[in-house]
Amino acid sequence: MSKNLEAKKVVVSEISEKLKNCQSMVVVHFNGITVEEVTELRNQFRAAGVEYCVLKNTLVRRALDDMGITGLDHTLSGPSAYAFGMNDPVSPAKVVYDFINKNKDDGRLSVKAGLMDGQVLDAKQVKALSELPSKEVLLSRLVGSLQAPVAKLVYFLEALRKQQAGEE
Repeated sequence: MSKNLEAKKVVVSEISEKLKNCQSMVVVHFNGITVEEVTELRNQFRAAGVEYCVLKNTLVRRALDDMGITGLDHTLSGPSAYAFGMNDPVSPAKVVYDFINKNKDDGRLSVKAGLMDGQVLDAKQVKALSELPSKEVLLSRLVGSLQAPVAKLVYFLEALRKQQAGEE
């Protein structure tokens, strides 16, 4: 077997591993982005715990086929970058759409599709995903919702105690 074929098999297995371990993936079309902008975008991805890389579409197609994921073939053409959300399924979409909104949607960066829990997402679904709050925000809201009734009960009981003691 040739060295090139072996190298491609290694890359395909690495892509498959990323797909298995990620919570979501966003496929991005890019065209005409400056080096400074790409560096800024990579830094934003890194800060959000997202792995961003440019991969050959044919190798990604092979990895997806190996995993039995279909429905992304139409997006795997032209210049494509892939953002893998390892810790938070919302982060890749948020970073991409923050960049798009910051640059006034000039078409240099656009979402082709996404993948979450083995389900293919179109660009509209990825945009809707980007508008969701992050995992930390959702957890803090949940804790606040659970804490609110208990806190109200404590305030009520304290007010009742003060009233009975004549402390008002």
